[in-house]
Order: sequence, then C-alpha cells, then structure tokens
Amino acid sequence: MPQKIQIRLATHRVNPSVAPNKRYPKIFTPGEVITTQDEFMRGHGTYEENGGLKASVAGVREQVNNLISVRPLKSRYNGEIGDVVVGRITEVQQKRWKVDTNSRLDSALLLSSVNLPGGELRRRSVEDEHMMRQFLQEGDLISAEVQNVFSDGALSLHTRSLKYGKLGQGVLLKVFPSLIKRSKTHFHTLPIGASIILGNNGFIWISPIIVNSEDSVGGFIQNLEEVIPRQEREIIGRLRNCILALTQSKMMLYDTSILYAYEESLKYTVPELLIPEAMVDVAFLTQHRLCMLEIE
Repeated sequence: MPQKIQIRLATHRVNPSVAPNKRYPKIFTPGEVITTQDEFMRGHGTYEENGGLKASVAGVREQVNNLISVRPLKSRYNGEIGDVVVGRITEVQQKRWKVDTNSRLDSALLLSSVNLPGGELRRRSVEDEHMMRQFLQEGDLISAEVQNVFSDGALSLHTRSLKYGKLGQGVLLKVFPSLIKRSKTHFHTLPIGASIILGNNGFIWISPIIVNSEDSVGGFIQNLEEVIPRQEREIIGRLRNCILALTQSKMMLYDTSILYAYEESLKYTVPELLIPEAMVDVAFLTQHRLCMLEIE
C-alpha cells in the first residue's frame, strides 16, 4: 500500500511557537530590550546599551532581586551537584570511565563510585580494574548522579544508589538542558505503561517498565534478549514524538506536561505526530491544560 509523503514549501511552514504566558515566559532574542529601568543590574546573557538592558543570547529572562540574566535555550550542560544525568560511556581508562553527558568536557565515573555486582561493599582490587569492561564498556548508556564538579567544569559521577546503573532497552532522546524542569525526582513510572528518566543534562531515556529484581543489584544487568511487545513499543514511540512536539514549542518537560501531551496526542497516529501541524496542536492543547490546572 503506498504511503503518503508530506511535502511543504517554505511559505507553508508552520510557526511552532506557543504564545507566552506566566508559566512559559517570553523568549528574548539577541539585541532585544529587556528593560529600560536603571535599578536593575546586568547578569549573564545581557549587556547595557543606550540606557537599556539588552539580551546577548536567545533565552528566557531570570531575575533574582535586582539581578537580571538571560538563560540561553541552546547551550551545553553545566552540571550541579545532585543532578540526575543520563550519559554514554566513551572510554574505559584506569580506575575510571569517561562519560558523554552533553557538557563541554567528558564526565568521569570512578571505579570506586559504582556498586559492584552482587552489592558487595569492599575496596576495589586489581581484579576489579581488569573486569571494568565487563561492567561497563564503550557505547553503554547509564543513569548517574553528579557527585562533584571540578575546577575546569568537568563532572564526577556516581551510581551508588540502586536506581542508577546501566540502561537496557529503550529510546534515548536529546533536548536542550534548559527545557528540563528541575524537580525532586527525575525517575517517573507513567501510568500509561512506560518509564522515563529526565536527565538534567538534556538526555531523556524512555523504556518499558522494569521491575527491580535481586539479579539487578549493582546496576549492570540489561534486558537485551527480552522481546518488548508491540503495544509497549508504540507507547514509547508516541512518548518520544510528544516530547519532540513540546521541545519544538520550547515548553518545559516534566512528568505532568509529558503525560498531558500523550493524552492529547491520542487522536493522531504515531507517525502523524511528526507532522508540524500536529506537533503545534499537541503543544497548544497541552499548554492550555497546564494553564487550567494552574488556575484551579
């Protein structure tokens, strides 16, 4: 059966922006006047010109007392202690792994900062160093927490909690770190039948719901041989496309906004969600529901 191909000219492109409001503040462009009042101080992402304070980057205005700064939408991840991140192993070195976490420099995961298989608590030996590639190797995806930030901006990670470790089957999605809303938890088991990890670094992991077992102690077990049912794969694909729709409209990503977007997207098929009109429609309806929730 022939498939439909969507072709649109530049003049027919859809404006993906969603009207700003209190929940989703205005996005300033470089050179745009933020304020002309004299009592405000200049922060990051701003400069003074002709008696006014202007934005030097495209982003959202942030104000702390009289200090005004602009947080850029497109930027590398600047880690903070306690952040939840999703990363990919890029290199195995002596007593440490190098991890890509969407920051300027690769992060470091020390051998002493991971749980050994079986949950053993002991000093790391030479044998453990020789088995490092059996624990984690190049290309593996992990979830971790930022333990420390070095003077050059590089991050030190740890996976000592059982909720962190190697990731199995699922979908990795990369968005702007500024769109991830900071919350108490970034691990969510959604009632629609999927789990999601919203990394502060802009890496989002969507996977089937995994029930922790005694065999997974240590965080090195992957379910790569398990066959994921088609229904669960469709849920994961729909979640991915919903997140892309929210990202295109520069909306904040957290469990409620993603769940609302999923519910509003059910009138479309999974492939139709990649059509620009459908993406804007889902984002607009999601924003409307969030505004109504805030009013209530």
